[in-house]
Amino acid sequence: MSRASLEKKPREVARMFDGVAQRYDVTNDVLSLGQDRIWRVATRKAVGARPGERVLDLAAGTGTSSEEYADAGIDVVPCDFSTGMMAVGKRRRPDLPFVAGDATALPFADASFDAVTISFGLRNVVDTGRALREMLRVTRPGGRLVICEFSRPTWAPFRAVYETYLRQVLPRMASLVSSNTDAYGYLTDSILSWPDQQGLARTLQRAGWRQVGYRNLSGGIVALHRAVRPA
Repeated sequence: MSRASLEKKPREVARMFDGVAQRYDVTNDVLSLGQDRIWRVATRKAVGARPGERVLDLAAGTGTSSEEYADAGIDVVPCDFSTGMMAVGKRRRPDLPFVAGDATALPFADASFDAVTISFGLRNVVDTGRALREMLRVTRPGGRLVICEFSRPTWAPFRAVYETYLRQVLPRMASLVSSNTDAYGYLTDSILSWPDQQGLARTLQRAGWRQVGYRNLSGGIVALHRAVRPA
């Protein structure tokens, strides 16, 4: 989000997500044509958390992804900077230990987690490199990071169709299912300006992560990046 057209202060972004919190999960399901469920399963498998491990779920929103870890016996901490989103999640799952936090200044001690994961939230962070270094700090040596984020379709004809969907179809669909269409206009801009798969991999390496790799989902609409903190 360092691009000039997308510069928003953290509080502005938080208020934007507060405004869509009530219907956020339903809207995502509709706009992704149900793909978000597939992406969430793939992310959880990539994290590979086992009972007894501690996982930090960043940009957890209403806790939809976190509750799946908790139900599997994982010690998960959902963290988000939108108090509105967390309030919706807390009403649904009062057992989850929601923590308000900024990804660039995480309120956790060094080496606190076996794994850190963030889905569709890294684009909303003002300083990507700083956030990745913070994630590195709170991950134990040998621990892992999994990022699920929008990326760039690898087949050019499909990429053209996808970008048309983002620019023309998604805003219309958002107007039908969401009360805050501006938020989804921001979504389109943030996706189109985000680095591709190789670009994010290089950013991870510069932040100190190692064994960086990725795989595409849905033809590259989304990419799963995985990395390890050096021992």
